[in-house]
Amino acid sequence: MAASKDQADNLSSSGAPSQSGQLDPSSFPTHLRHPVGRRPRTADFPLEQPATNNSIAEHQRVYMKKNQNPGDFWEMSELQQGWKSNAMVGSLLRDNTFAGHVVAATGSVAVASSLTYPLDTFKTLLQVGAGSGQKLSFSQVVDRVRSVSGFSGLYSGIGWSMLGMMSGMGARFGIYEILTAFYKDGREDKYVYVSEALLAGIAAGATEAVVCTPFELLKHRRQVSSTSHSRSMGSTKNLIELAPVASKLLPSYNPDLKAWNQTLGVLSTLPEKHSNMAVALKQYPWMLTGSGRPPLASEVKRTADIISLEGWKALWRGLRPGIIRDCVFSGVFFSTWQFFHIGMLNWKALDINPPPRSIDGIGPVSPLAASLAAGVSGSIAAAASHTLDTAKCRSQCIVIPKYIAMERKLLKWKATGIWIERVTGTSPADRSILFRGIWLRMARSGLASFAVVGSYFFAVDHIF
Repeated sequence: MAASKDQADNLSSSGAPSQSGQLDPSSFPTHLRHPVGRRPRTADFPLEQPATNNSIAEHQRVYMKKNQNPGDFWEMSELQQGWKSNAMVGSLLRDNTFAGHVVAATGSVAVASSLTYPLDTFKTLLQVGAGSGQKLSFSQVVDRVRSVSGFSGLYSGIGWSMLGMMSGMGARFGIYEILTAFYKDGREDKYVYVSEALLAGIAAGATEAVVCTPFELLKHRRQVSSTSHSRSMGSTKNLIELAPVASKLLPSYNPDLKAWNQTLGVLSTLPEKHSNMAVALKQYPWMLTGSGRPPLASEVKRTADIISLEGWKALWRGLRPGIIRDCVFSGVFFSTWQFFHIGMLNWKALDINPPPRSIDGIGPVSPLAASLAAGVSGSIAAAASHTLDTAKCRSQCIVIPKYIAMERKLLKWKATGIWIERVTGTSPADRSILFRGIWLRMARSGLASFAVVGSYFFAVDHIF
């Protein structure tokens, strides 16, 4: 009898039926107690809470002490989500995860820009130094840079290049990750199709072009100045004589007394002469430049000079070909990279036994393989968008003063060429030189993409 009484006590303490035949939920252990007909809740199990959810667990315990039904707490989804997001942000800041990735990305861009910038300088000089009458060869460009500015000229404007790459790549990869996150939402295997990568890359490239265009203009002006000598301002006597007039000249314009005298001689033959023509012409000091042509791009390279002579809008010159170029580049880059990534995952899955049920079961590819795929994708994307890069580079190396831009606007000046040239901002005179420097740009884009991805993985591996 004593043994049976002990067994009955154990049964009643473990949730046995009461005398009425009903189950008594209060007699169940805590980890088995939950409302009948509902799924077990997280709060019903005595699992150890992660460090990032300490605040959530504390609020759960306080709320459960005040309420008999622990399942009611989970009806407050908005409050729970707010606590969870705050806990995640706090954990992110405490662990310095975000800061570590920012440092890794910044360092990778700096390494890639430093390694490949001389190739970009040669590419720009080949594109700008070509005309309808002459085309500078690669050896001529190298000799020109070496004689004018030396080895340091290869890195002229690298600061603007780094700023542009950091902001541009941040916008490119940021927009791409946001858009692909929408594509993957709700999918079991988090799969991104090649066509989806193409569309996300096009949108990311448009954003990148708007962000990078001012930095690229300043970079191109600095690169062109590495092969140009500063023009002489004339003798000291002439400068003293023309000092009051020269103060009215547009920025970077140089006075030319010979052109001034020729202008006076031509106008003196008019039937009705001005009483004091020399004084009257001094009200138009840009005539002292001779032909009236604007200064060279190498002489208008500072930000203040560009804004003063050409206006704020000049910082975004070449935006139209830039947007199309970056849309093509980013779309081809991400779609090709995703194609290679899927192929590498399928190849890796062949050695897994049993075969994985989804792409998430395969695991990530090696950093070296990802870097090589990024490098090949960058070269292919550079080849696909090079003609637009030439159009943008040449347009940014043309100085258009504000008064000339205003004249074009008043005269309703229209761009020449066929419709695709007008849409892309390409000059018809540049048709024969659009592929100048394509191999240099392919090499530069491939090496930069490989270096960015490889150094990023290397930095993340050592930081964390």
